[in-house]
Amino acid sequence: MSPNEKALVPEDLTRLFVERSNAGDAAGVAALYEEDAVMAYPPGGQTVGRAAIQALWESVLAHAPRFEQEPPLPTLISGNIALTSTPPRDGAGARAQVARRQADGSWLRVLDQPEFVTPTDGS
Repeated sequence: MSPNEKALVPEDLTRLFVERSNAGDAAGVAALYEEDAVMAYPPGGQTVGRAAIQALWESVLAHAPRFEQEPPLPTLISGNIALTSTPPRDGAGARAQVARRQADGSWLRVLDQPEFVTPTDGS
């Protein structure tokens, strides 16, 4: 895993997210997002911008959660925009991301609808 590896196809974003999260690399996770990206988190709210997304991931990764690679659902691509998603383990809902192709041909997330599991949710 290279800390500077770019997503060459939209599906790379999820793989790189898992690798960087498990390495505790909040800056590397944030680098997968455009500067003005929007994440639908915390529940009922939004985190806007790469700097705020990095701060959020610093907080989340401080608890050393482990993420597993998941097979992506089919990606939809229209020009320079892609919709990626993965099924959650419990079968309810889905995680979805909108990515945009960059000038260098790589992909970055623009919108992220994650599924977060809190360790203290009692389930």
